[in-house]
Amino acid sequence: MLGLGTTLLETRVIHGLDAVATLGEPLDLTLHPPHARDIERALDIVAGIFQCGPHIRPAYVIDRAQGLFRQRLEPCDFCRVAQTSSHLKFDAILIAGTTASGKSHAALELAKLVDGVIINADSMQVYREARILTARPSDAEMSSVTHRLYGHVSAREAYSTGRYQSDAAAAFAEARQMQRVPIFVGGTGLYFNALTRGLSAMPVVPAAVRAAARATLDEIGNERFHEELASRDPELALQLRTNDRQRLLRAFEVFEASGKPLSYWQKHAGEPVLAGLRLATFVLELPRALLHERIAARFGDMIEKGAIDEALALVDFDPPLPAAKIIGRPELLACHQGLLSKEEAVTRAIAATRRYAKRQDTWFRNQLADWPRIDATDRRNIVTKMLPFV
Repeated sequence: MLGLGTTLLETRVIHGLDAVATLGEPLDLTLHPPHARDIERALDIVAGIFQCGPHIRPAYVIDRAQGLFRQRLEPCDFCRVAQTSSHLKFDAILIAGTTASGKSHAALELAKLVDGVIINADSMQVYREARILTARPSDAEMSSVTHRLYGHVSAREAYSTGRYQSDAAAAFAEARQMQRVPIFVGGTGLYFNALTRGLSAMPVVPAAVRAAARATLDEIGNERFHEELASRDPELALQLRTNDRQRLLRAFEVFEASGKPLSYWQKHAGEPVLAGLRLATFVLELPRALLHERIAARFGDMIEKGAIDEALALVDFDPPLPAAKIIGRPELLACHQGLLSKEEAVTRAIAATRRYAKRQDTWFRNQLADWPRIDATDRRNIVTKMLPFV
């Protein structure tokens, strides 16, 4: 291998440079990408040599290439990966973070460097009809790097963590078959549990049991329903708020269907998707004030991109459906109905997003306490901080 600055070039690239040793005129590389991280392979340099002119001085080529590779502080991301990409120590990379922490951007940049496949680990970004409100990657981003499990489910389906586990296992197997690095990214704690700790083998709940549980809740209200659950599963009831309809219903119907509390099933986890594999794990963190600024700015951008129209298309949802909890949807629908002004709706949606980010942060601190923390204040340096670990 030949060193070019801090970058290593393949032997066949060296041969290509040697092949032009007898040629004479300078090569102008100014039309090439401004930095080596944008060149998919070092061999592209040699291809450019032969395309740009028949007479080239090798010394000038090397001088110009050095300029390209030194546009930023060395060692650059490309230089690091050029030396380590074939020696990755891990079978998969997992990136967790609160909403608006910059994790999707970090995953995209990392995937470009390590030839990765990005696999969604966010429970709201699975829904097809909610691209804007869930801050799903754009079409351009998803076309630049392979993405899986984004927008693959109708918002009117009750998509479960169990289904995610199966889908994630299939996406992981696909990435491995392609000989590419699986990169799981998201903010849903239960999804990371499915990946790294496994899920319980939950009993099947018949439709009749589910309907009866919902009818009971509608008839007696949240508080009395919570009391009924406490008589069946006191351990779990202590963990649930009275207004958490979805989880109350789930716990109640599991007991009715199986005769055993949900807390029992949760203690008997099955095999995780990534069992026995070497994992590089990260949690992105931001100072709270900066996170709040980003949340507000992002929601303003969502409004500009058509979040109101998207919310109007997500109407007539059964309240227990997971997609009914998409942040911003109820506030924008209330605005459309004249119950809130646009300013009030935006303010409430931003506040709801901040509360959600706080819950995510608490979960990560408690459940992912041993995962390395990455300061995501400067988005340009997130990947550089990750590379030494992978």
